[in-house]
Amino acid sequence: MSGSPVDPPRVLGRYALYDAIATGGMATVHLGRLIGPVGFARTVAIKRLHPHYASDPQILATLLDEARLVARIRHPNVVPTLDVVAEQGELVLVMEYVQGESLAGLIRMTRDRGAKIRPEIAATMIAGVLHGLHAAHEARDEQGQSLGIIHRDVSPQNVLVGIDGVARVVDFGVAKAAVRVGESTGDGQLKGKLAYMPPEQTRGVLGRTTDVYAASVVLWETLAGKRLFTGDNNMEIFNKIMEARVDPPSKHAPNLPPALDAITLRGLSPDPDKRYQTAREMARALEDAMPMVTASKIGEWVEAEARVSLDERASRIAAIESTSALPTPSREELASAPSFSGKLAVPIPPSTETRAGFPAPASEGPSTELSSIGSAPNMAGLSRARSRRSAALVAGAGAVLLLVAVVSFGPRLYSSSAGHDPGAVTTNPPASVVAPLPSAAPDTSSATADAPRDAAAAAQAPPPAPGTSQAPRGPVPPGTPGKHRPSKSNDVYDHM
Repeated sequence: MSGSPVDPPRVLGRYALYDAIATGGMATVHLGRLIGPVGFARTVAIKRLHPHYASDPQILATLLDEARLVARIRHPNVVPTLDVVAEQGELVLVMEYVQGESLAGLIRMTRDRGAKIRPEIAATMIAGVLHGLHAAHEARDEQGQSLGIIHRDVSPQNVLVGIDGVARVVDFGVAKAAVRVGESTGDGQLKGKLAYMPPEQTRGVLGRTTDVYAASVVLWETLAGKRLFTGDNNMEIFNKIMEARVDPPSKHAPNLPPALDAITLRGLSPDPDKRYQTAREMARALEDAMPMVTASKIGEWVEAEARVSLDERASRIAAIESTSALPTPSREELASAPSFSGKLAVPIPPSTETRAGFPAPASEGPSTELSSIGSAPNMAGLSRARSRRSAALVAGAGAVLLLVAVVSFGPRLYSSSAGHDPGAVTTNPPASVVAPLPSAAPDTSSATADAPRDAAAAAQAPPPAPGTSQAPRGPVPPGTPGKHRPSKSNDVYDHM
């Protein structure tokens, strides 16, 4: 209930950890809150290793690899990792919180009420999953090299369907990449859920079609409303996979379009060469075979099927958010924002990396917190390097502007000087270019309007003394140097 008490959270960095919402083999996912300055807060999901795994260097490396790999996948059908926090002897992943339900839960809830998921909804969700997997397969590192990511653990438990109607792939914890960003995590070991493995994966052979096969198992189960490969033990499941005898899903879900049977069975072929060669190819086959359902309609279906669990979780989140709510900052507090960051409902230690008093934003990358642990000299050096680079850029920009000014206005100054013969060749500029005009030079901003008056004044003026420079009579050409500068609206520095 929304009024239920909220236990004091465990605080790690800028995050407060609350209730567990999912538990897996190696980690638990908690509700969390990012508490920032000036009243900013956000609900997130925090993946935290079980205590007996938290001290295992190999598992820690696996978790770090997950964060680094997912950071390279940018797609709406993949749950993004927002941050990594290493503090108090723990390493946790901060992920986007998806308000929805796992596909496994939706299949179970639909089956419990004696129904099947509509085929067009099933096809639309799995098409989204396949597009997300294709984005993972295509991901590249900072140098543009393919990472060769294979999820290896595609299952209904690792697909989240939000009330926004989007199906998202989550948990790349056992993903294998051809180019590992971190240390090896035990290549050659059998990882993932056996019931979703193609025959070649049990022999250690992996490729894009590995995930295509697993997604096809998920499609079969979503359409049929039951598990595909079952058994009393792993050996029995293994034998069924190797036999590769699969009924079409329409045998368990009548009235399915024949095209869905054909797509599902092709994806489940024991021969990798006979499957769809890319996840995108299979997604497009589904889109061509069935009319896709809009996201809003899938979202409404999720809310209807998972209403009880969604309401319970929403009530708990409301209680957590109200407990950790921050006061709305006033104008005075916003004006002194660095000092406001200390007025938090949940006391969060300041970040080790700050800019002008603000904690570094979580969106800067999954290694934000890790990069600040035990690397203060490196950070200081990086700051000095950035300062030197900024100064060099400013100096370079000034030089370019000076050169532009000389090229643009130099010829005008030269041609408007008094007594200069355009046809004469000289190595020295006229004296009027070097020396400023007398202070009585006419205002260039009103030269045209005051031309008659200036001409009359020039006619009555006494002749200049011998040896003195005589300013030209009549209107002064634009660009002639004088005591009046151009208006600021024409100044190039106003636009910097």
